[in-house]
Amino acid sequence: MRRREFIAGLTGAAAWSLTVRAQQLQRLRRIVYLHPLAENDPETQAQVAVLRQALAQLGWTERNAQIEHRFAAGDFPRMQAYADEVVGSAPDVIMASSSPALAALKQATSTIPIVFSLVNDPAGQGFVASLARPGGNITGFSYIDFPLIGKWLELLKEIAPSVKRITLMFNPQTAPYYPMFLREFGRAAATLAAEISTTTVRDEVEIEAAVSASAHSPGGGLIAAADPFLNARRALIIALAERHRLPVIYGFQYVVREGGLISYSPDGLDVVRRSASYVDRILRGERPGELPVQAPIKYELVINLKTAKVLDLTVPPTLLALANEVIE
Repeated sequence: MRRREFIAGLTGAAAWSLTVRAQQLQRLRRIVYLHPLAENDPETQAQVAVLRQALAQLGWTERNAQIEHRFAAGDFPRMQAYADEVVGSAPDVIMASSSPALAALKQATSTIPIVFSLVNDPAGQGFVASLARPGGNITGFSYIDFPLIGKWLELLKEIAPSVKRITLMFNPQTAPYYPMFLREFGRAAATLAAEISTTTVRDEVEIEAAVSASAHSPGGGLIAAADPFLNARRALIIALAERHRLPVIYGFQYVVREGGLISYSPDGLDVVRRSASYVDRILRGERPGELPVQAPIKYELVINLKTAKVLDLTVPPTLLALANEVIE
């Protein structure tokens, strides 16, 4: 007997319940992804493609799922407006990339499931109750962890041995988690022959001033933190580093493919790909608060030899042997 004929033979609550269930199974599920960068940013385009492919492999295609995207294009002060618009459209699941996006969404809803990716220290920032048991409507996949700060210092000294002063640059409004990392920063620096400091930036003028100050005398080096504000302005930082002949290590590998010197970081596309699994599980009935926050499992060291040559740096063969990707 076909479904319609079967339902037609029922009466009252039983027929109504089966009809509603059939409609739920047939309706399109809506997934909305809030991005921190512009739509035409190469990394944004790569994340969109990876997510679509991962969801399709899990059975979510245009036949049963509508995937939408919103792009903040680096306009972080307006992130709350984007979040309010997304929440107002009442999707089944919201995806968030970056702390500013997640903070805005957390303020906008406590009921719609949210899956985050590329967010640092989610428990420390108060997005989840704990990594093992997030609680509430938020869970996801983190990005930078505390020990990575020490690795950045170590690698910067290895690729540029003359560096004696290392500065960590970040925007405290878009990367509020970095003060939590400073203890690790100081502990790692104690084992190296280098002075350390931090500098905060909130606009392009302050970025230019920070890079110039770091390069004002020989022996300067810079860590461009894994910060969505800096990421949206990575072309400026790359250009300034080349102009001032300043060694800089980055928290996103694609910055090095675009002209940066060196990066060591999680594989961001793999993090986005894995986040599709939580979207799938939530759409199939699991609660986000019961899905533990997961850490990255793939890390990449990327070195740009063309940039090293411009900076008059000779990359040690031992470092090249460790690299996952070398740009020549």
